[in-house]
Amino acid sequence: MAGKIWKEHGALEHVECVGDDVKPGKLTSFPQSVKLEPGETVVFAWIVYKSRAQRDRVNAKVMKDPRMAPMMDPKSMPFDGKRMFWGGFKVFVVA
Repeated sequence: MAGKIWKEHGALEHVECVGDDVKPGKLTSFPQSVKLEPGETVVFAWIVYKSRAQRDRVNAKVMKDPRMAPMMDPKSMPFDGKRMFWGGFKVFVVA
């Protein structure tokens, strides 16, 4: 549902992936970054935008969309939102 909302507001792509081969590393890894507990798995998602400015416009609309309110309630989230992290990235290689 969230992906549909993001795309309706202008995101180019919304991808959600569930861990299939995410072993703990020696120095760092996905499991270590989220303090993965037994019985849990890592979920990794990303959204593609035309630009950073477009990202900011889309995200502002998404956060105001009333359909997002139930998903933003920590009690209804299917994950621990306190262990979630995010950032913005620029493409520097396309193969």
